[in-house]
Amino acid sequence: MTRTSENLSPELHDYLVAHSTPVDEVLRDLAAETERLFPGSVGLQIGPEQGVFMTVLARLIGARDAVEVGTFTGYSSVCLARGLPADGTLLACDVSEEWTSVARRYWERAGVAGKVTLELAPAIETLRALPEDPLFDLAFIDADKEGYVGYWDELVPRVRSGGALLIDNTFSHGRVLDPSVTSAAVQGIRDFNAHALADDRVELVMLPVGDGLTLARRK
Repeated sequence: MTRTSENLSPELHDYLVAHSTPVDEVLRDLAAETERLFPGSVGLQIGPEQGVFMTVLARLIGARDAVEVGTFTGYSSVCLARGLPADGTLLACDVSEEWTSVARRYWERAGVAGKVTLELAPAIETLRALPEDPLFDLAFIDADKEGYVGYWDELVPRVRSGGALLIDNTFSHGRVLDPSVTSAAVQGIRDFNAHALADDRVELVMLPVGDGLTLARRK
């Protein structure tokens, strides 16, 4: 019996996706359009299994109010919003009108536009302007890696006890293990991973989903 998570081959990944709740036409079209419009930025979009996981998690914890830092073209926000009830809310934070103009169209197609409020501004400013009391049941961070520690520090106090935080790209494609890689983005992930682990306000686990997905529960 193995005691480690599997290093997924392309074939095993295909099997995993095939044995998860299927992606519907809206998300398939969104992924395809993103690849066509922004071929150099496809890595900014989460994978299908991660999207299903996020929807299921939102439903499991009974999330009503959520926040996303880094929206891109909207795949993750559609998945999060679908996991919220009809009166749920998702605050989507991004700086790109070009990217989020695609997201707006797909929020409409997915029938979740009424749940989503988009703030086009540096996310750290948006978060700092929020009330300091717990507002959110679920938070997702997937933006500039150098900003992760700041986003975390603003969000943890604003997530209710028992709520969850999801942080994407915490493997940095394995570069976190290579000391010769010293880019600001990779060092930002290293700094964040150490910072989050030392935070006694949460309990967390780093999952081998996508490029590493850290799941934290607010105590």
